[in-house]
Amino acid sequence: MSENNPREHVIMMMLDTLMDEPLQRALEEESLPALQFFMEKANHYYPDVVAPFPTMSVNVESTFITGHYSDQHHIPALAWFNQKEQRIINYGTHVIEQMKLGLSRCVYDTFYRLNNEHLNPNVTTIYEDLYQEGKTAASVNALVYRGSVENELKLPRLLRLFVPLDRTIPTKGPSHFVYGKFSKMSPWTKYSHVWNKYGFNNHFSIQEFTYFVEQDMIPHFSIVYLPDHDKRVHKHGRMDLKGIKQMDEQLQQLLNAFSSWEEALERNIWILMGDNGQATVGENKEQALVDLRRLLEPWKITKLRKGVQPDDQIVLGMNLRSCFVYSLHPDVLPLDEIAKKLQSDARIEVIAWKEQEWIHVISGDKQGTLRFKENGNVKDVYEQMWTIEGDTTVLDLNVNGSNLSFGEYPDALKRLHSCLHSHDGDFVVCATKPGHEFIGESTPHHENGASHGGFHNDDSLIPLLVAGTESQPPFLRIVDLKTWILQLTRELKERSE
Repeated sequence: MSENNPREHVIMMMLDTLMDEPLQRALEEESLPALQFFMEKANHYYPDVVAPFPTMSVNVESTFITGHYSDQHHIPALAWFNQKEQRIINYGTHVIEQMKLGLSRCVYDTFYRLNNEHLNPNVTTIYEDLYQEGKTAASVNALVYRGSVENELKLPRLLRLFVPLDRTIPTKGPSHFVYGKFSKMSPWTKYSHVWNKYGFNNHFSIQEFTYFVEQDMIPHFSIVYLPDHDKRVHKHGRMDLKGIKQMDEQLQQLLNAFSSWEEALERNIWILMGDNGQATVGENKEQALVDLRRLLEPWKITKLRKGVQPDDQIVLGMNLRSCFVYSLHPDVLPLDEIAKKLQSDARIEVIAWKEQEWIHVISGDKQGTLRFKENGNVKDVYEQMWTIEGDTTVLDLNVNGSNLSFGEYPDALKRLHSCLHSHDGDFVVCATKPGHEFIGESTPHHENGASHGGFHNDDSLIPLLVAGTESQPPFLRIVDLKTWILQLTRELKERSE
C-alpha cells in the first residue's frame, strides 16, 4: 500500500464460523447485497487462511491480538487444566459443565482472569501496541481484548443473584471497549437483555459500532465480532446459509450508517474474516461421538464437580473435536500409554505428545509413527525449520528434498508444537476425524450438525476479504495478521479535525 492511503480507519469484521464453501454457495443462491458489494470491491479474497489449533474462539482471538501461537500467549483453548491450581479452566463450553465446576469461578475466569492473568503479560496485544503509538482502537464483543486503558465490567443484578461477584470488575482494554451489556458505549439498551445473552449477539455488536459511525468516533482500528452464526452451524451443519444471510442483513445495517456504501469504502480499509471452520458431525450418535470416558477405561477420570481427588489418574480438557488428556501421575501412567489407548479408536486422526524437545505423533486412522522438533534442515511453506523422523503420512506431510508443504492439516508442525507448549502439565492432545466429536461428562454434542476444535482443514481454514488496500499479509495465517494490520494503521491518512 502506498504511504498516502486516503483511508482513515481499519475496520475488521470477525464473522464467527464463516467458511468459503458455504459463502460461495450463499452468494450464488441468496440475495446478499452487503457481501456481494464487498466481494466486488475487494482488493484481495483468500479462501484458506489458517486458524490456530485447537480451533476454539479464545485461542483464535488470542493468536490474532498477540501475533503469536499459544506457546507464547498461553491461552491453550476453551477448556484446559491449570496444573498450578489443580483445576479445570472453562471459559464457556456449556453452562452445565460450568455449574459443576463452579459458576462464579468460571464467570470470573472468563470476565477477568482470561485477559488480566491467563493471557501472557510478556507478549503485547494489538491494542497495547496501538496505544503506545498514540492510536485508538475498539474491541466490540470480542472475548479477548486486553489493552492499556482502565475499563470496568458492570454486572447486572440478576446475574449477581447466581454468581456472588462484585457489582463492577476492573479490567484493561482498548479505548473503545464493548463487552455486551457489561461494558457498552451507546445509550441504547435494545438487544442487551438476559434473553439476548446480555448483548453477546450480532444485533448488539452492529448497534454499538453503528453508534461509533453516527457519532464520528471510529477509532484507528476496530474489531467487531459477530458471534451468532456459530450456533446455527453447530445445529444445522456447515452448509447452513441462513446464518450468512442474517449476517449480510446486519452488514447492510452497518453500511447504511455511512452517508453511502461507497463512502464507507472510501474512508476505511475493511477486513472481513471468519474465526474457525466447522467439520460435519455424523447423524448416528453412537458412531459420531467418541466417548473418552469409555475409551480410557479403567483409568480414573476426574469428575467435574468433585475436582481432582487423590486416586484420580486422568483429567480431560474437552474442546469439542479435540481434547487435552492429562496424566496426573506420568511416572505411573506415562503419556505414551495414554496415546496407545487412544490409538485403538480409528475415529481419532491425530494423537500427539512431547518428550523433551521432540513431538511424537501417531494416529488411530493411519499406520506408522512420526516425531519432529524445531530447527533442522527441512523448511516449510511458512519458512519455519524442522527436523522430521518417521512416517510423514501420519500428518499428511509432503516432503520434497528440504522443502515441506501440508495436506489435510495446515501448518501442522507449528500448530502442534505450539499447542503442546501452551501450558504446564503432562498431556496428550488428540483430535477426531471429520464426522466425529469427543464427548465426556456433560459436554455439548452436535450429531447431525457440525463442530470445531479439530486439526483438520475443515476446522482450520477460514476466508479473509480485504477492501481498501493492495497490501497483503506475509503469510495466510491468523498468527500473521497482527503485524500486517499494525503496518496498515501506520499508513492511514491523518484525520483533518
